[in-house]
This record gives sequence, C-alpha cells and structure tokens, in this order.
Amino acid sequence: MTHRILTLVALVASLAAAPSASARADDRSERREGPGAVYTMSNATAGNAILVFGRSADGALVAGDAVATGGMGTGAGLGNQGGLVLTRNQRWLLAVNAGSNSVSVFEVRPQGLRLVDVEPTGGVRPISVTEHRGVVYVVHAGNDTIAGFTLSSRGQLSPLADSVHGLSSPGAGPAQIAFTPDGGFLLVTEKANNRITIFTIDRRGRPVDRRAQDASGMTPFGFAFGKRHQVFVTEAFGGAAGRAATSSYLIDADGTLSSISPSVATNQTAACWAVLTPNGKYAYVTNAGSGSISGYAVDGDGRIALLNEDGRTGVTGAGSTPIDMAIANNGTILYNLNAGSRTIGAFRLERDGSLTPLAVAVSVPAGTNGLVAR
Repeated sequence: MTHRILTLVALVASLAAAPSASARADDRSERREGPGAVYTMSNATAGNAILVFGRSADGALVAGDAVATGGMGTGAGLGNQGGLVLTRNQRWLLAVNAGSNSVSVFEVRPQGLRLVDVEPTGGVRPISVTEHRGVVYVVHAGNDTIAGFTLSSRGQLSPLADSVHGLSSPGAGPAQIAFTPDGGFLLVTEKANNRITIFTIDRRGRPVDRRAQDASGMTPFGFAFGKRHQVFVTEAFGGAAGRAATSSYLIDADGTLSSISPSVATNQTAACWAVLTPNGKYAYVTNAGSGSISGYAVDGDGRIALLNEDGRTGVTGAGSTPIDMAIANNGTILYNLNAGSRTIGAFRLERDGSLTPLAVAVSVPAGTNGLVAR
C-alpha cells in the first residue's frame, strides 16, 4: 500500500511539473528559426533573375547571388501578387517570366538555388503562379487564361491536359491565382471587372467548373487564406485616395464565397497585397499609394477589424510604394518590398499585432517583383 501511495504521489508531482499541451504548443510557436533566405525577382527585360538575400534570425538581410531564371521580365510593375512562390514543401521555387511567357523552377538547396526547368506557359504575360501537391497553375494577364502543369519529383514541368481555361470575360485584368489550402479550388482575382473567379479542381488537377461572383468592393487584388476556409482579399478601389479596403469571405463546400466582413476600409490608398500570420490572428495589407501597411485583427469566424483607426499599423515612408510582403521566422518578422524606394524593409511582428520597424533595408532594382521568405 505504501509503495502504491508513493508511486501516485510521484506521478501527480510529475504531471504538475510538466507543461500542459497548450503551453508546449505556445513554446513551439515562440521558438525562433535559424538563418534562412528572402527571395525576390529582378523582372528585368535583359534577363529575369532571382535575387537571393541571406536572412539571420534577427531579421537582418545580406545580399547574395542573382540567379538567372532563363526567361525575361518586363521591367515594370505586373499588377500582381504571387509571381514568385515556394512550393508547400519548400523544395522548389517557382517564378513567372512575364516578358517571355514562361515559368521557371528552382531547386532550393542549403548552398543556394539551382535552375532546374524553364517551360512556356502557353499564354501571354504570366503574372502569378501557384502549386498544390505537384500541380502548378499560372494566370495570364495578356489573354486572360489559366494553364496547368504537373511538377515531377525532379522539378520538371509538363503541361496538364485540359487545363487551359478562360477567365470570366476578356479584359478581366487578373492579379493573383492560388489554390485553396485543400487544393479543391483555384481562386483568381479580376481587377478590371471587380470579380473573383473560382475553378473547381478534380482529383487529376483539372478544372471541371468555373463560377465568377462580384467582389464586395472594387478592384479585388491580392489575397491570403486563413483558418477554417477563410480568404482575405484586398480592394484597391482603382487607387482612389483613402478608399482602399479588405474583405473576408468563407469558402463554401461548392466553392461559393460567402461574405463575412465586406470592404473594411484601411483609410489608406491602393491596398493591393495581403499576408496572414501563421496563427491566423492578424492580416496585413500594403497600401501602395500611402506608404503604409494596415493591420487587421481576425477573429475565429473570419471577421476583421482594423488594429489602428487610421490604418497605419506600419509606415514604409512617403513615395516608398510598398507592394509585396512575406512573413518569416515563425511569424515574427514581416518583410516588405518597396517599389518606389527600391528597397526591402522589415518589421517585427508583436504579440498584439503591432509592427515595430527594424533597421533592415537592402536595395533592389527598379521593376523588382514578388517576395518570398523561408
């Protein structure tokens, strides 16, 4: 009996001393990553290239190699989000070559990037690319189509039969294409006609249905997925001063988007690019016309509310024209690409969603497009 009592006492003591499952999860979420990298692409007409920056755990960047994509850029803004993306397993980096109608595949290695494949996309001016489990799609701004490919285990792209489809109408002005997290749908924002087009994707990766619905606000642009089938879409409102907004939607089982928070204003100008923190609690959008970043609190149902009444959670500076963003270091650092000042800057993401500027600024060429961090 005495032995059993002592054993129970020891067990209770060990349980009391051990952290709870939620505490262990919190510890993991706060753990910092080691060094990584930040990628952008030059988009140069003389030859597109991936610009590689070494990333330290404190957010500092050091310029590294410029790795040719084997294609051409346009030398100017693409009006897009997602021109440069990592596959979900972070083994491959995909880049569009809008000036030569092709897409490039790079192997991501500890010692740097290695160009593996360059393939024509079959359309005009590819501007955005996405991947899910070895299926890749691009959207073309020049002829308003999407096209699919399979990505082999060796990084080779092959055209996917019956994957080329048009958007909702000619002159749609696409901005971004992306798979939903489960791979069941493809979403495309259409700036020119204020629509979001949704393609249902079958098990072979082919579109079997297309539906287009009006966005909550004008000029839907970039978007990011949250938890529980939520998607958050920026609205540039044609660049009208102080009119930019963000909307949140629920993606229903049939691919229909149901509005959650329609057109929540940033009180800034030209909100175009969107990211979400890994825990889904905060969304950020860049306001290209205001030199600012607006932060939103996101509740469990996907409702959004501005963190700052004036919409200026982060300030990138007058004339900086912030465009793309990327989050790194387990959700603690936000990098932003500034087209106007031709720099990449950074902020520390605080627990309450606020942004603290970091003394990080590296130069990039004019026309640089896309931003990815790992």
